Amino acid sequence: MPLGPPSSAIYLQNVAPGFTSTPGRTPTSVTVHPVALFSILDHYLRRNDAQDRVIGTLLGTRSENGEVEVRSAFAVLHSETAEQVAVDMEYHRTMYDLHHKVNPKEVIVGWYSTGSNLNTYSALIQNFYSQETAPHQAIHLAINTGVEEGQQAGVKAYVGSPVGVNPKPENCVFVPIPCELRFNDAERSGLDLLTSAPANSGSATFTNPSSDLELLERSLQQLSDMLDRVLSYVQSVLAGEVKGDAAVGRYLMDALGPSTEDLEKGEFNSHLQDTLMVSYLANLVRSQAEVSSRLALVKAS
Repeated sequence: MPLGPPSSAIYLQNVAPGFTSTPGRTPTSVTVHPVALFSILDHYLRRNDAQDRVIGTLLGTRSENGEVEVRSAFAVLHSETAEQVAVDMEYHRTMYDLHHKVNPKEVIVGWYSTGSNLNTYSALIQNFYSQETAPHQAIHLAINTGVEEGQQAGVKAYVGSPVGVNPKPENCVFVPIPCELRFNDAERSGLDLLTSAPANSGSATFTNPSSDLELLERSLQQLSDMLDRVLSYVQSVLAGEVKGDAAVGRYLMDALGPSTEDLEKGEFNSHLQDTLMVSYLANLVRSQAEVSSRLALVKAS
């Protein structure tokens, strides 16, 4: 990939005196928002045919307990050969300055790359971003697109740890940390619209955003399906057909009540009454909408 003017590219080689150590708190977990994930996948789809992977900068926020929230990302021009890896540092800093003017609360938290191959070049890039995020540690987000045979799509997060008495930039071990994908309520409608798109990309059919009533109906249907799956699992465990999982049992207890005392005190019954009330209101709204539509047809005729 062209890097523009030669002066804007920094060649990451073994010329640094040692691994950049960041004394900041080690990240304990990473949360990725859909906007950042879609930006990374779009960058991968627009790559050159000669590129095996793409890299970019992750922007987000950090919390005092070590949690990192990745809210957005932008691509960074780079090239890799058998001898060296080059990153367009001027482009990286220009993009960050522009983004920082729009979202001043978001800072550089690390970098991303596609594929699951972590090599010496990855350690050099990790060392470069550790300098950008100092005194905090930089995280690395590895996105496996699943296009290669035998590999599944997924997202993994890592932090770099130096190796050796006198650590060097290329001597780095990537330590995995917990990573999860999370979306806000405002992003739910957009994700539902994308997942409900027709499978045939060449189709001329367009999906319109769902109304509030349709979203409520879909949510209740999904809730009903989940309850059916839970009921089927519990019945299979009681019948001895499936071995029970203690973690699943704890999740069910947390959903129904924090302890058996709450069940005895009627906490479960109160939750059940709330659920029945929501179901009744949903049916009432559906009936009212149906009556209104029929009255409108009668008046029109």
